[in-house]
Amino acid sequence: RAHFMITSFLIVSVEPVDLDEFLMSQLRSGDAELMQELGEFPDDDLEVELVERECRTIRPSVPEEGVELDPHVRDCVQSYTQPWLVVSRRSIHRLHSFPEKSPSLPALCDDTTRTTLTCSDFNLRVLQPDRRVESLLRFSSPEELDRFNLEARNSNRYGELFGLYPPIDEVQPSIRPIPDCPKEHFGQRILVRCQTIKFEIEIEPLFATMALYDLKEKKKISENVHFDMNSDQMKGFLRAHTPHTDPSTLARSAIFSISYPSPDIYLVIRIEKVLQQGEIGDCAEPYMVLKESDALKNRDKVEKLKNQAEGFCQRLGRYRMPFAFATVNIMSAISSTLERDTSDTDSINGRSSMEKKGLPRRNSDRFSIMEDNYILSGFKPAFTTCTFIKQEGERLSDEDLFKFLADIKRSSGQRRVKIIPGFLRLEVSPVPETVPGCLCPELIPVKPVSEKNPRAVKEVLEFPSSEVYVPHNIYQNLLYVYPLRLNLSNRLTSARNITVKIQFMSGEDPSCAMPVIFGKSSGPEFLQEVYTPVTYHNRSPDFYDEIKIHLPARLTEKHHLLFTFYHISCQQKQNQTGSLETLIGYSWLPLLNNDRLQTGQQCLPIILDKLPVNYSLHSPEVPPVKWLENHKGLFNLELQAVSSVQTQDSHLERFCTLCHALEGKTIFPIRVGDEKISENMFEHELKLSIISLSSSGLEPLVLFLHQVLDKLFRLIMQPMVIAGQTANLAQIAFESVVSVVNSLHNSQELAKDHQGRNCLLATYLYFVFRLPDTQHEIHTSAGTGGLMAHPESRYSTLTRATATTVGFMLLQSRIRSSSNPDIPAPQSPEDAEVNNILGKGLNLPGSRISAAGNVSNTSQSSSTRPTNRKLFHEELALQMVVSTGVCRENVYKYAWFFFELLVKSMSQHVSQLDKKAVSRRNRFSDRFKDDITTITCVFICLQELEQAEKVNISLAFFLYDLMSLMDRGFVFQLVKNYCNQVLVSMSTLISMRLEFLRVLCSHEHYLNLSLFFSNPASAPASPSPSTSSQTSSLCSFQDHKIAAMFDLSQDFKQRHYLTGLLLTELSTALDMESEGLVTFNVLQQKAINATYSLLCAHDLDQRCSRPEVKAKIAALYLPLVGIIIDSINYLDFTGTALHKSRKSGGPEEDPDSITPINQSVAMAIAGNPFNTLARNALVSMTGKTSNMLTAETSRNLLMCFLWIIKNADQNLIQRWNVDVPSSQLSRLLELLAICISCFEYRVKTHQSLLHHSVTFKKSLAKARLEEALLGGIGARGEMMKRVGGNDRTLGQRENLRWRKDLTQWRQTNDRQDKSKAELDQEAIISGNLATETNLIVLDLLEMIVQAVPLADCKDNVVGGVLKVLLHSLTCNQSTTFLSHCFSTLRALIVKFGDLLFEEEAEQCADLCQKVLHYCSSCVDGNRSQACATLYLIMRYSYSSASNFSRVKMQVTMSLASLVGKSSDIHEEYLRRSFRTILAYAEEDTEMQSTQLPSQVDELLRNLNSILSDTVKMKEFQKDPEMLMDLMYRIAKGYQTSPDLRLTWLQNMAEKHNSRKCFTESAMCLVHAAALVAEYLSMLEDHKYLRELCLEESAVSDDILSPDEDGVCSGRYFTESGLVGLLEQAAELFSNGRLYEAVNEVYKVIVPILEAHRDFRKLASTHDKLQRAFENIIQKVNNVHK
Repeated sequence: RAHFMITSFLIVSVEPVDLDEFLMSQLRSGDAELMQELGEFPDDDLEVELVERECRTIRPSVPEEGVELDPHVRDCVQSYTQPWLVVSRRSIHRLHSFPEKSPSLPALCDDTTRTTLTCSDFNLRVLQPDRRVESLLRFSSPEELDRFNLEARNSNRYGELFGLYPPIDEVQPSIRPIPDCPKEHFGQRILVRCQTIKFEIEIEPLFATMALYDLKEKKKISENVHFDMNSDQMKGFLRAHTPHTDPSTLARSAIFSISYPSPDIYLVIRIEKVLQQGEIGDCAEPYMVLKESDALKNRDKVEKLKNQAEGFCQRLGRYRMPFAFATVNIMSAISSTLERDTSDTDSINGRSSMEKKGLPRRNSDRFSIMEDNYILSGFKPAFTTCTFIKQEGERLSDEDLFKFLADIKRSSGQRRVKIIPGFLRLEVSPVPETVPGCLCPELIPVKPVSEKNPRAVKEVLEFPSSEVYVPHNIYQNLLYVYPLRLNLSNRLTSARNITVKIQFMSGEDPSCAMPVIFGKSSGPEFLQEVYTPVTYHNRSPDFYDEIKIHLPARLTEKHHLLFTFYHISCQQKQNQTGSLETLIGYSWLPLLNNDRLQTGQQCLPIILDKLPVNYSLHSPEVPPVKWLENHKGLFNLELQAVSSVQTQDSHLERFCTLCHALEGKTIFPIRVGDEKISENMFEHELKLSIISLSSSGLEPLVLFLHQVLDKLFRLIMQPMVIAGQTANLAQIAFESVVSVVNSLHNSQELAKDHQGRNCLLATYLYFVFRLPDTQHEIHTSAGTGGLMAHPESRYSTLTRATATTVGFMLLQSRIRSSSNPDIPAPQSPEDAEVNNILGKGLNLPGSRISAAGNVSNTSQSSSTRPTNRKLFHEELALQMVVSTGVCRENVYKYAWFFFELLVKSMSQHVSQLDKKAVSRRNRFSDRFKDDITTITCVFICLQELEQAEKVNISLAFFLYDLMSLMDRGFVFQLVKNYCNQVLVSMSTLISMRLEFLRVLCSHEHYLNLSLFFSNPASAPASPSPSTSSQTSSLCSFQDHKIAAMFDLSQDFKQRHYLTGLLLTELSTALDMESEGLVTFNVLQQKAINATYSLLCAHDLDQRCSRPEVKAKIAALYLPLVGIIIDSINYLDFTGTALHKSRKSGGPEEDPDSITPINQSVAMAIAGNPFNTLARNALVSMTGKTSNMLTAETSRNLLMCFLWIIKNADQNLIQRWNVDVPSSQLSRLLELLAICISCFEYRVKTHQSLLHHSVTFKKSLAKARLEEALLGGIGARGEMMKRVGGNDRTLGQRENLRWRKDLTQWRQTNDRQDKSKAELDQEAIISGNLATETNLIVLDLLEMIVQAVPLADCKDNVVGGVLKVLLHSLTCNQSTTFLSHCFSTLRALIVKFGDLLFEEEAEQCADLCQKVLHYCSSCVDGNRSQACATLYLIMRYSYSSASNFSRVKMQVTMSLASLVGKSSDIHEEYLRRSFRTILAYAEEDTEMQSTQLPSQVDELLRNLNSILSDTVKMKEFQKDPEMLMDLMYRIAKGYQTSPDLRLTWLQNMAEKHNSRKCFTESAMCLVHAAALVAEYLSMLEDHKYLRELCLEESAVSDDILSPDEDGVCSGRYFTESGLVGLLEQAAELFSNGRLYEAVNEVYKVIVPILEAHRDFRKLASTHDKLQRAFENIIQKVNNVHK
């Protein structure tokens, strides 16, 4: 029932304010200064800007000039060169901004020298007193004192509270990642430099070609790189064949890109030489026989060989032959960086020792399934040396090469090969950021260009071994031709030395050979013809050459490759002067086949005759000429295109061709591939091509993704008339877009961001998309079968009349079969929800569906643009509305894409408007608004989808963007519609709403959207008579009740709409009954973190740095204060307040000996401030309640509370404190105590981290809880003394902020491997945080105190404030805070001393004990403040309250307790404090005429005496028997002072108990109880009291008067205190197994309980007696046995 009540409450949402109208009224009223300062909704909040592309090269790669391009090529080139169109926010602010510099780390301890006092320094007057507090007695009035303290507290404060708090480690849903800018794809890159090519002899020029091969994939994965290391002399041999040498051909270094590294990638270097007569073995023989060491001996032979080579070069210099090759395993070369240079086959076969790592595919977030993946970065330059292997003429193909590599890998270098003496030395290194002289694969210089002219370095084009899914980004149009083999074995001629001349022809004339073939080394950059290497005397040669061609941008049917086959005469015959070349035949290959670039394997016949006329217009199979071997295919080759304009996919090519047929004056029929399409079939074929886009391969679709989407969006906007019929293209184009989006999202190969957005689509939307330009597409028909634009260019797919069926279609779309829309399916329950929403929509005023019945009326609706102009965002919204079936489901499944598409198109539309003439409300038509409303409503209905959370975030970002574009009132209505829908479970609802609101509230103008400046938060007249309040310049309230500002009222929710929604969700999450489910804890954490992040953003926003601005913002969140106060029972601080470490080195208690919390603890709980610890004690015993917040979440919520209190108008808080009910004020004080506990400073050391890493035992935790509750020294005191030497530096101002990149610290989840620097950093920041939070609490306490004169229960308020202050003194505090805290305590004493000293006896004792504790501090500042406070207590109790005797007794008891329980008390600092107090008394001129100085002197002498006894005790710390005897004598000496005697008896009991001497400890407590009983019997004669009086008590009327002021005023001198002491004694007797004594003790307790008729305790007592007697019986039985 509670669930449905909450649900019903959530459905009723308030009506948001009309924001734009309200803003205009504010502007007219002139009250908009703050609004404008925070950036008052600029008209150009979203800025459409053109961002120039970053071009890697000195000029972009573009087609040659002066050529008319095909429409597709034109569009591609435009896409690759036009600037990015980006919609950016002008005033975007990040949630967090952290300083760049690391903070300085001051020393955490003070090394200043200290004066050490010996135990014999008992004369106080010989000591030097500490510095006195100058302002102690100079104030004439409490108001002046308050003003002084306020100024002191406000000085040097930290302005940004959240800058001190560790950030929340969570994924921020309110941050949309900006996608990476489109760039060229590069794999991992390595730089290979050829250092040396060295043979035994140098007789001729040699040429090298290197490329990468992937053995596993059996694929060549890079283009060839040509280089040579020839000397100038060797190059001179070829001067006749080298007209000129371009610098780019002199490169000896290359940059390789490897997208998929593996250990099977080899660098293969082939060596060629000039063609000469003889087999390869014959030519290699001199290199293998002649040695460099025999140079003198073989000089003549070498010279002869060199002359022969020079002759061959001059005659056959244009022809080359294979010679040798070498291989290098890339991974082995890199892994040998720190090893010796490998040689011989080691460099070929060595396996890498690099650590294997998974390498994600390019643009993919899933890891490749390849077995061997490596990271090629971060290695040192590697030098590798390899030897040359003689090339065999029959094994030249790539297949032979892969077999050779596989053999080497398999046989580990044992394969027999013929080695040619010599070596190749390479350097393999990572690619530096800049490479001077670098050239891209098109030979365009890469930036930056060096001023010098270094040797060129070539970037090598990669042929990835697997698909790469990166859209084309630059113009690239290359063709690689690979001659494979020629088979002339059946030819009877003597053609044996065969070469193929390859030319790229633009016509049939020999002059039409185009210089587009990339040259090789040491020659021209581009050539008109190239020759393949010759294999000597081989009629069926294999080829390994690669011909790289720069394709013209415009290819025609005349472009073809011409192959001319020659036999080369290597030996010059006598008297022969003819040509070296003997023509064998020709072949050719047209580049276009049915307008499609020919690629792949080809097998061409060879023609023997002269080439016929117009041969290039036909394939080699057509002309009737003489063919070699009867037209048989003899020449095998392969063509591979690397082009960003050639799609190489039939579906894409067909789609692009038909799309471009719409552009110009097209003559039918149209040829598409091998088809001819008539005008009547054009629309059908176009639709088929649009539909079949999803059938294209993923890689080509991704490569041309930008062009495909641009064309589809153009089709949506392009109404056409084809053959007199309207072409209904928009709907089918939209469906195709949806299909493409679905395909990309479903692909496992493509990456997604943390919000589930496909990265490719996100990049397209952010950088590429722009409104379709259809102006050049609209033309008229000349009556010759052309195409023309539709005359009605408003919605092309649906007229306004057909839009009346939108509602019907939406209803029917859910009840149709997804596979066949014509087959009805059973109606599901969710259709009723859609029906309901649409039913509401039909009744909306101005609804598009309701108004569509009258076309003429709707066509004249208010619109800001001409009716004859179509707008893309309107067409897109319409298509989203009318989509059906699977298409609609995918639209909502991938809603982010269409929402961002809408926003970007709307932004461009707004940027084109005249904003002065068109108001924000009229920017968009009513029809469009209706469509948006329909879309959001349907989205809400579809929240049951699996992708509900992602769709929810997408909708939130959509409305977030609409805030900057549309009428904000309209957007708020959309938000209201969203919040009113409850179609999912309660937990899911709140979670999704919180994420939704978190996104909306992250808007940079959120504060203005929430109308923070209109909040009536101006402060009222101050309720306090202080001067500072009276001089406040803020206005007062007249009719508005202050308390209402702290309530989440309907008026607040309406005025501050977004803030109201967020706080409502927070309140709902905190109030929900969790029923044991973890989900609700997560919801509460999410709600609190959302609020926390929002306040953190305000705090760190530079626009909100002024105090008056922060005050306005804090007023916006005042209802949060009430929510937090009401949620106080859910806050958890057990893990921070009570779990303290014991004193190091103390005895560890046996877990089995721990007893349940005893009655004395219960008494302590009863006296605890606000019963806070009682609640947490119960929590620790019974486990957390199901709706308790975690400690971390509680801290986050309290941080929000403290930020509001810190920044809100102080006068407003004061007035609220006056009006707040006393019960809520008590809860507020309890909340402040919790804040102090939660943010207490804790020292972080390596030892403490190790200690905290161990889980606390339950029994130990219970023991520590009991110790803390008893109010003794406890864990807090131990902690305080342990860190006493460090706390002086905590108040030092270090303007630090938490930086994730520095610490990554989490308070509740500590790392164990922190460095000392990190721990020091945490100590400083944590100390500053503790100081600031406590100062905020102190500020609020001061405001509460100033409101006390107007409060009804003055004494309760003062007592509560004092309890909080004393609680703060119990915790670890910095010197800065202690200074201000003591100042507040002194002001409290001055103003309300009579209440403190008359009514609050117990608090007076606590106050004296806490102050005296700080009098023993080793920190000078703390000691000085404590001395001043203690003297003021003495002075005020003497002069005003007339209670000095009570103060003397309390101070004496406190000292006795302090030195009796603490083993590490600093007596030298206590004596110095006594001397300082004595100096105050001596220097107080006003009190010199009174008895105060003498009484203070007497008191201090008595205290010094007690301290001397303590010094004696320290001498016997290691002798427990002597120590206890000394303590007994001290207690015996205080027989005339019952309070001190009781204190020392308790000290003795505690010491005995710590040594597990339970009987002795119990006897001490029995004596203490007797002392109390004798005192009580003097007050009131009861028989049950007289029975307990012992002779040793020595309390009688002649020694002590019960009426003496200040004597026996502790909490134990009551009957309940007496019972508590006796129960502790009984429990200790039981632990000591003296069960008979237990009975004797309870004999005294039972009459007291009977007299008070406390039957509950009587029942408990008799139960304990029963157990004691049973133990006695068991012991007796054991003895008898």
